[in-house]
Amino acid sequence: MTATTLESAVEEVARPVRPTPARIPMSRIVSVELRKSFDTRSGFWLMASIGILAVVATGATILFAPDDALTYGNFAAAVGFPMAIVLPMVAILSITSEWSQRTGLTSFTLVPHRGRVLAGKALVAVLVGVVSMLLAGLIGALGNVIGTSINGVDPTWNISALEFGYIILGNLLGMAVGFMLGVLIRNSPGAIVAYFVYSLVLPTVTTVLAETQEWFADKQPWVDFNYAQGPLFDGDISGQQWAQLGVTGLFWLVIPLSIGLWSVLRSEVK
Repeated sequence: MTATTLESAVEEVARPVRPTPARIPMSRIVSVELRKSFDTRSGFWLMASIGILAVVATGATILFAPDDALTYGNFAAAVGFPMAIVLPMVAILSITSEWSQRTGLTSFTLVPHRGRVLAGKALVAVLVGVVSMLLAGLIGALGNVIGTSINGVDPTWNISALEFGYIILGNLLGMAVGFMLGVLIRNSPGAIVAYFVYSLVLPTVTTVLAETQEWFADKQPWVDFNYAQGPLFDGDISGQQWAQLGVTGLFWLVIPLSIGLWSVLRSEVK
């Protein structure tokens, strides 16, 4: 018995210790999630549609807008409208594809800490949003120069760097709402329908309610997250409007996102 125990102890000592695998760096997770946004046909054309719609909106403004409307602000507004629709879809599909295409089990096996995968997806969404808005701003600037040259008028640059930063922030908040719905619902059709209800139906209801009920008119900025984001796109936001944005963002974005993250971190992935 003693000899057997001694031999086992010697074997354990002689056995080489396996090194602990290095933790996958966040930069690699972000690069993989970024590649996953482009390596399918639907993902590629969704990303490509950002630039395509920006060019189409700029060309339409040059062709149909009167001379006095050929300003950088109008070009930015024309380009920004399709961005406000496409970018949240990018954020939604980056989350829901893990469940709709059943790749979540692979992703969460390779990176067992699900929070790091979700953090990588969030960073990719921010990166895509910022780069897309900068591209849109560049296309709008080119449209302003070309359009005014064709029509023989002087170019008007009526958006400052700070105002453009507010516009980027507004679109990032829209992407954050899409990201939140993707995490909360985890189903592509359901999350997309929920986003259009949130962005189109709900603002209509609150606007009608504010116009017909005096008691709600003053409360709308404290209740409607879409309405609270309006000053960001106007380029001028006061301290009270920042507070309204924070309060509505807490209830419409932070709390639902926290519930969705808690559910993802605890639910069984099939």
